[in-house]
Amino acid sequence: MNARHQLPLESVLAATDFSVASARAALRAALIARECGASLHLLHVINNSLFDGMRAWLDNSGQWQERMTEQTRQSLLDEVQRLEAQGHAPAQPHLATGQPVRTICAQSRALGAGLVVVGARGANPLHHLLIGTTAERLLHQTERPLLVVRTEADAPYQRVLVPLDFSPWSEQAIVVAGAAAPGAHLILMHSFSIPFEEKLRFAGVDDATLEHYRERARIDASDHLQALVDRSGLLPDQFTLSLTEGDAPMHILQEANERGCDLIAIGKHGRQAAEELLLGSVTQHVLTEAVCDVLVSTLRDDNGIGLPSAA
Repeated sequence: MNARHQLPLESVLAATDFSVASARAALRAALIARECGASLHLLHVINNSLFDGMRAWLDNSGQWQERMTEQTRQSLLDEVQRLEAQGHAPAQPHLATGQPVRTICAQSRALGAGLVVVGARGANPLHHLLIGTTAERLLHQTERPLLVVRTEADAPYQRVLVPLDFSPWSEQAIVVAGAAAPGAHLILMHSFSIPFEEKLRFAGVDDATLEHYRERARIDASDHLQALVDRSGLLPDQFTLSLTEGDAPMHILQEANERGCDLIAIGKHGRQAAEELLLGSVTQHVLTEAVCDVLVSTLRDDNGIGLPSAA
């Protein structure tokens, strides 16, 4: 069966803080929902710490809280209307109060969302700080694939880079990429290396022996990559294979740039992930440094662990 039909995308949740970045994210979510025939939900979370602060400083905090809530509700409806004016189906607005990350996760579960979409920059202009406090924290808690949007959404995704390391999360990134970008061409890449090359050199292993090991590593990686493709059910015109040697994060960013990819789809963890709470170092690097959008798959393929539950 074709991998692009293994994970139907029935609903998409976009979180907004009414910033320019979240407006881009909402538009991208609308494009994906339209392309996949999914329902679109737009969520804004009023941080409950704001209301706590108002109660501490204002005698008539209830009046101001009600007024702020109504103004926020109107801003959310304005965002829905903006998407409709651009030709998208009506989004369902959701206004909630709470801790933003936990509330987004809870809302995505309640809606059975197959994808959560956020902007790479919110009201805070400090890019790396935002990644550390919003997208990355969301990834630590969400069970749903997360799309971090950086670029203007003017068309469906055309070329998607899918880095693969053959971990339980890696193969499912192909499925998630196919669901979020059903018409895109996939670049399936793997970066291999000689295990313990520096230690072998230090031990005096000669270049000819290292070259022999390098060729064995290349062949092994190629075989694993081809086996993964065979399992995925992808058709030949839907993908291109790319095999590189060396530092994976550097090659991922370089491949995405050189091949003109508008999306990188990567697993939440890699083979070296110690536990579920840790975000893979390669994934974290890509999430922070990529100039294109990044789709992080939280799914893994062993015994269904990490698969979203039904709504």
